[in-house]
Amino acid sequence: MKAHQGVRLLLVDDEPHILQFLELGLINEGFDVRTAPDGLSALAVADEFKPHVAILDIMMPGMNGFEVCRHFRNEEAEVAVIMLTAKDEINDRVKGLSIGADDYMVKPFSFDELLARIQARLRNQFPGLLGEVRCGPFVIDSRRKEIRFKETVLELSPTEYELLQHMVINHGLVLSKPMILDKVWGYDFGGEENIVEVYIRSLREKLGDKEHRIIRTLRGAGYRLDLI
Repeated sequence: MKAHQGVRLLLVDDEPHILQFLELGLINEGFDVRTAPDGLSALAVADEFKPHVAILDIMMPGMNGFEVCRHFRNEEAEVAVIMLTAKDEINDRVKGLSIGADDYMVKPFSFDELLARIQARLRNQFPGLLGEVRCGPFVIDSRRKEIRFKETVLELSPTEYELLQHMVINHGLVLSKPMILDKVWGYDFGGEENIVEVYIRSLREKLGDKEHRIIRTLRGAGYRLDLI
């Protein structure tokens, strides 16, 4: 069984050679792939196919990628959206993200980068589809709600599991305390930010991270998990 079997991807681009290249590569990775040459066709396919991830070119005749993304969000469709554009313009990026896109890539890009972006979206929005996700010395088993570190299962409370999972998935990124509280404890959490420090300290103990080389503190900014 391939790692991505059961994951549905929708590719939307008006350039046939790009569609064919990406479709063949992603099918080879085990994804279930559908394609569309324009925005209107994409909506028809998505309505029946119910993709987990939609990869949308911005510049298309008729309905463009922005309009397709906006339609998905208006319909509250559970789909991760990655926007593609041939222009590295900040305005396009800001507009795409402001209407609900989850990520943004500039053409030309490597297939490996696109694959990594897709996997990142799945880990964040559909973690159960991937079963086990390996990130360096960590393995997240979302079905068992377990995290292994260097092949040893960590004894984690439910909150510790959620926190460590969030940090591993977002490894290399600086996560502020408010960001962590919102994601792990929920936006309506009424406690103190210092609760994050307590749980970080506990995770470091369980990881044997005495020198803080795995979970680093960046003063005034937050925390960053590094894969050592």
